[in-house]
Amino acid sequence: MTRWLKIVGIGDDGVKGLGPAARAVVDQADVIVGGERQLAMVGDHEAECLSWPKPFDIMVEELRAGSGKNVCVLASGDPTCHGVGSLLADKLGVDAVQILPTPSAFSLACARLGWSSQTTHTLSLHGRPLELLHPFVQPNVRILALSENAETPTRVAALLCDRGYQSSRLTVLSHMGGEYENIVSAQVDQWGPDQPVANLNTIAIECLASPEAPLVPRSPGLPDELFEHDGQLTKREVRAMTLSALSPTPGQLLWDIGAGCGSVSIEWMRSTPSCRAIAIESNPKRAQLIRSNATTLGTPDVDIVVGTAVPALTGLARPDAIFVGGGITQPRLFDECWRSLKPGGRLVANVISLEGEQILDQWQRTAGGQLTRIAVSRGETIGKFRCFKPLMAVTQFCAIKHEIQDGR
Repeated sequence: MTRWLKIVGIGDDGVKGLGPAARAVVDQADVIVGGERQLAMVGDHEAECLSWPKPFDIMVEELRAGSGKNVCVLASGDPTCHGVGSLLADKLGVDAVQILPTPSAFSLACARLGWSSQTTHTLSLHGRPLELLHPFVQPNVRILALSENAETPTRVAALLCDRGYQSSRLTVLSHMGGEYENIVSAQVDQWGPDQPVANLNTIAIECLASPEAPLVPRSPGLPDELFEHDGQLTKREVRAMTLSALSPTPGQLLWDIGAGCGSVSIEWMRSTPSCRAIAIESNPKRAQLIRSNATTLGTPDVDIVVGTAVPALTGLARPDAIFVGGGITQPRLFDECWRSLKPGGRLVANVISLEGEQILDQWQRTAGGQLTRIAVSRGETIGKFRCFKPLMAVTQFCAIKHEIQDGR
């Protein structure tokens, strides 16, 4: 197939900064599509110029209809780095698309700061919740974040101070590569809203934790006290073993049935930025706790479904893993979970009651897998003495679906 759609990455230096091949694409275009800032860079042009509409899918169909013309899409920097390049290639087919990138904002920032790109964590806060930054904030870590606007660095500084990272260094790079390039830097607790920052900026953070800052790693088993809950919480030690059995993998989807305060969903999503989770919880007040915990711990994109399994599972995207933390006695729960689970998926369930153990025994007889008894005791002081106080024992079922069931 002819690569009829050309996607050209353009920097803040405009058309003059394009290489010969990219410049030829722009000059020969019959139709040019881009944001207002990119379209202004090409100036007067005989081509038909179109701005991105909302919703985005409208433009995808218009682009498809124009496949007989020379169509050029302008995007910032590297179109495959938080840009439209990968999205259009996915929707129109990679054989229809040619991408001509320029350095991304992340590449330019690393070049300005002398940072190693392969050891620097990157994310976009443009049009996305600021709380997504939380899992990245770790001691001695370097972060680059695409900004929403000129106010974003001040909001980031406040978030870092709240986390106990007030000694960190914040550097904001505006209009990199352009006529108005500007770089400002300050310690986080000295950052103010009067800093000369443009709307088009990239934020660089050198994380330095204070001694009293709580450690909130991405490894499973966060302290129980980090979660708001009403008692329905998978305890730290059991949660770590549960996440180990679920085996979070980049890009995979978890169903968390009987999610309680959402601790398993949240830790699943914290493991890697591309992990997704649907938390199914019948209690509306607990659903609010899930939302609050997800925001505080950096997974605001968790999908919350208020309802009772099995009915609440209808129409949900097929999962790669399922955790059943509550509702084990619901009729047909196993059948629906096992049928919906993708081949190679993991089904994990925790129970504490004898009735629950009887059900898990039946699940194992049907699907195989492993039953494990998890018994944890914590040291406590009673009077003048110290002893171990046992937590309620948990029986865990874990099975991997090796076969395609019911033709799915």
